[in-house]
Amino acid sequence: MKKPPRKVIITCAITGAIHTPTMSDALPYKPEDIARQSIEAAQAGAAILHLHARNPLNGAVSIDPEHFMAFLPQVKNATDAVINLSTGGSLHNTVAERIAPAKRVSPEMTSLNMGSMNFSMHPLATKYDSWKFDWEREYLAESDNYIFRNTFRDIAMVARELGDGEGVKFEHECYDVGHLYNLKFCVDSGMFRAPVFIQFVLGILGGIGADLENLVFMKRTADRLFGDNYRWSVLGAGASQMDLAVAAATMGGNVRVGLEDSLFISKGRLASSNAEQVAKVKRMLEDHGLEVATPAVAREMLGLKGAELTRF
Repeated sequence: MKKPPRKVIITCAITGAIHTPTMSDALPYKPEDIARQSIEAAQAGAAILHLHARNPLNGAVSIDPEHFMAFLPQVKNATDAVINLSTGGSLHNTVAERIAPAKRVSPEMTSLNMGSMNFSMHPLATKYDSWKFDWEREYLAESDNYIFRNTFRDIAMVARELGDGEGVKFEHECYDVGHLYNLKFCVDSGMFRAPVFIQFVLGILGGIGADLENLVFMKRTADRLFGDNYRWSVLGAGASQMDLAVAAATMGGNVRVGLEDSLFISKGRLASSNAEQVAKVKRMLEDHGLEVATPAVAREMLGLKGAELTRF
């Protein structure tokens, strides 16, 4: 009997905290646009929506719970997709402040960065001669002095407040191989229960590079550390997005796309929307004999609590 195709979860990261409005007219920052693009991405095949908020007046990154609530109910009412909230967002705020939106709405998933790191976008500050909003250039240029704080104490606090307190499942974002060892320590300490869900993040300045060899190395390391007790996905930042997504899927993993990670749909051509990226990666996966997971399948694969237990 022919073996059924393996199901692959597509996550779509809708707006993020790296790109600024000047870089693409498609990047959503108003709540109605974040909601619309989220719904369209889900309709195109995304089972998980990874969401940040923006200030609707100027597109600046926001961790204000009210800015999240301006679009979360609409997305939930229009789609069955899993909502995954960022706990990163602002590099200037404490972790307690960064998790405030998640504590307010108790989502099924949140991101959780597994270590402190240099996190820089400063080369982007030199690529544009004019800006839509005054804050953009300085925000990017000053990032060469950013340390994205995620200490073991911070991680333990997030695990306690969101994992134990709210039943949240984490997307453990690992930007380098050392973050995998941090996660292993936390699992062995009883902080997280298997199977954990790991997002290999490749191509951010300050983390591991977006090379296939690095993806293979990260996967091999995770196999050694976690055995069968983990699920995984890959985020390839920038031009590596689609190539690494397909490579990950053929290696047994899941994929993440979205305008948070890349503004482009092909070399030199800006994507018109998040949904365009989702539709493209879905076609590529299906061309490789893989099946795209529905939100219900993603919930079962990751052991999520269910949308009915969220507070939005």
